[in-house]
Amino acid sequence: MAARQKDIELILLRQWASYLAMPIWIMGEDGSLLYYNEPAEAILGLRFDESGEMPLAELSRIFETRTADDAPVAAEDLPIGVALIQRRPAHRRIRVRALDGQWRTIDITAFPIEGQSGRHLGAMAIFWEANDG
Repeated sequence: MAARQKDIELILLRQWASYLAMPIWIMGEDGSLLYYNEPAEAILGLRFDESGEMPLAELSRIFETRTADDAPVAAEDLPIGVALIQRRPAHRRIRVRALDGQWRTIDITAFPIEGQSGRHLGAMAIFWEANDG
């Protein structure tokens, strides 16, 4: 069975994200990772070419996320999860263990991606390492 063609909005969004210097993460409506750009690779410790697209369940096994108080953060409580499931913007500071084993504190802002005619296409997150001085 052939893979379904991606919506043009997601194709263009991925192209746009590839030109930005800020970390961008894009997920499809089904919760699968579609793309993250080179600045995100530096924080996450894994090139997108090496990981490729993957389902949310796989992501939660690869990247451990915690609050500042060291409590685990469920996928649906991450800003990208809120944007996907509740279809609303969200922001949160979390700690993530990158694939290099280092813990990084990051701020994440995510929002749903809505296409023409109200089509829910997924969600996008912009994130950056927190600089607490």
